[in-house]
Amino acid sequence: MEKELTPDTNGEKRSHRDYNLGFKLTLVSRIEKGEMTYKQAQRIYGIQGRSTVLVWLRKHGSLDWSRPNHHAMSPSKSEETPAQKIKRLERELEDERLKNLILNKMIDISDQQYGTGIRKKFSLKPSGASTKRDK
Repeated sequence: MEKELTPDTNGEKRSHRDYNLGFKLTLVSRIEKGEMTYKQAQRIYGIQGRSTVLVWLRKHGSLDWSRPNHHAMSPSKSEETPAQKIKRLERELEDERLKNLILNKMIDISDQQYGTGIRKKFSLKPSGASTKRDK
């Protein structure tokens, strides 16, 4: 009997005969999208084998799951197409832009509310003391 992709609510362990290709592909897709980890999938769906889901990921997935402790959720950089690389770099750039915006806002708030003067202390302009030392 094949089951749909629904959590195992009664704690019942499932045998390998229960897993059809559609179940495996759906689960692999959800893991690769970051909706859950493979360990969460094992627990949620009552999958007994410790490496069962990893085998599915290696066999049916699009990511490199062959390296131990591989935490990256994207293809290795050498396997990226130029379009994928551009998209990844644009995401990374946007992430850094947002981080910079947040950090600058935090500095502004700190300077305004607590009078810390962080902007003044760590300005990029060389101070008079440093220019005298350089001469």
